[in-house]
Amino acid sequence: MDIFEGKLYIQTGKVKDVSRQIQANPKVEICACDGDQWLRVTGRLIRDDRVEAKKHLLDKYPELQGMYSPYDDNTEVLYFEDATAVFYSFTEEPRVIRF
Repeated sequence: MDIFEGKLYIQTGKVKDVSRQIQANPKVEICACDGDQWLRVTGRLIRDDRVEAKKHLLDKYPELQGMYSPYDDNTEVLYFEDATAVFYSFTEEPRVIRF
């Protein structure tokens, strides 16, 4: 995950089941936890086939460059649209960000 052109992007491979699932139903949710705090991001993912977007994500994660290339037919980057991020903890009220 990374921010590119002001949007939250993720990267995967088009040959993976998750890619086919996203194309069939682009409404997704990603959850993360760190101790007693957690984050839930919900929204719709939109594929971006531009080389620039692929290159940006792969530059941020050079360990993926052995498996993916901005120029191959497998690398897929997607950005969130109509998304909501909710930050939760056991000690504070949830904080909501829409983007």
